[in-house]
Amino acid sequence: MKGMILAGGLATRLRPLTWGTNKHLLPVYNKPMIYFPLESMKRAGVKEVLITSSSNHIGHFADVLRSGEEFGLTLYFGVQKNPKGGIADAISYAEDFAKEDNLLVVLGDNIFNVDLKTVVNEFEKNSKGAIVYGVKADTASRQYGVIEMDGSGKVVSIEEKPEKPKSDIAQTGIYMYDSRVFDFIRKLTPSDRGELEVSSLNNFYLEEGTLTCKLLDWWIDAGTSYDELLRANQMVAEKVKSGELSDAAEYKNRE
Repeated sequence: MKGMILAGGLATRLRPLTWGTNKHLLPVYNKPMIYFPLESMKRAGVKEVLITSSSNHIGHFADVLRSGEEFGLTLYFGVQKNPKGGIADAISYAEDFAKEDNLLVVLGDNIFNVDLKTVVNEFEKNSKGAIVYGVKADTASRQYGVIEMDGSGKVVSIEEKPEKPKSDIAQTGIYMYDSRVFDFIRKLTPSDRGELEVSSLNNFYLEEGTLTCKLLDWWIDAGTSYDELLRANQMVAEKVKSGELSDAAEYKNRE
């Protein structure tokens, strides 16, 4: 399985913090934000990861992350031509990189601590399908897609930012796709927002009955607002001190 981290976008809600650099390079307690999804890729057993961002920021990632050797990964960097194209549009840039392999996609501002390795291993044994990750959230926080699932974990419906949610499960930014994902993306048309929506992409798998959902215990979308960035810093600090998350010692002695 190949890995992909989406680190684009304009991050207008975090200005002036993002005038100088990409939001995914902002600090979250003891590390740049993008270190967290990179560490999740490493734990999952992924070896090669494509990072996509805008043309004016991609060099910043190369400066900070270099080859990826510190993470035990081989990193590749790609430019998303249209930063407003949506998540599915960004995923399309991985087609030549992924070739016929399955793809693990994580949004660069997602912070979580679940080990994806077991699910990755299970997914690799299946011939086709997709997996999304969700987290239980109160109704007031519905700025995400909402997942409705049955008792077996199979997804019944996904709606993007619905006015009347059918469940309390918010779609996070962690996805696993088989190699057909790029064929499905080519069938998408832009939404009213002008984006190729990831929920629309996931609905192709839903319609054929091959989309399942896994739940996270906790998850932070750190790049959405000042408050969420602050919450991410506070939560990560607590979890580092408790030993649930690692400190930054292994990254301090770079030559």
